[in-house]
Amino acid sequence: MRPLHLPSPALAELFNHLISCFPEEGCGVVLGSVSDPHAARFVPMPNLQGRLHTMDPAAYPRDARTAYAMDPLKLQRLIDAAEAQGEALLAIVHSHPGHPAYLSATDIAAAAPFGQPSFPDAAQVVVAVFDGHVAELKAFQHDGEAWLERPVSGLPALPGPPAGAKRLGEA
Repeated sequence: MRPLHLPSPALAELFNHLISCFPEEGCGVVLGSVSDPHAARFVPMPNLQGRLHTMDPAAYPRDARTAYAMDPLKLQRLIDAAEAQGEALLAIVHSHPGHPAYLSATDIAAAAPFGQPSFPDAAQVVVAVFDGHVAELKAFQHDGEAWLERPVSGLPALPGPPAGAKRLGEA
């Protein structure tokens, strides 16, 4: 599987946005050229999960601290505009505040609501944020049958989650 390349300027914007959203989940997308992996940019998106939870907690039991939701119309318009400029959706990004970077069951359900990914060519990037710093970044890609961890190039050394950090819902 080809590595997802995240150039330094895009990574800096991505990290800054996700840190600024802490203790809530932040989200956004990476757009860029498929042929030139160094031409990628991060676009932050509002996390609507808190508002959805407030409006209908039965339908949206998780708030923005443990889930994210992007406006699907805004996302599609962004993708359409990028494609008109020769760009593609390279990755969908969100953070796990206070938890390791892993693809949770909730993440999989959001990425593939009908069993197959809504954006099969885009990676799912999950970033662990702990107390004002990025600890870990992982990318995942669906290969047609299963979600696999995808290599990421361009990453600086990250400290990893603190000892004892647990996935959401683990005791």
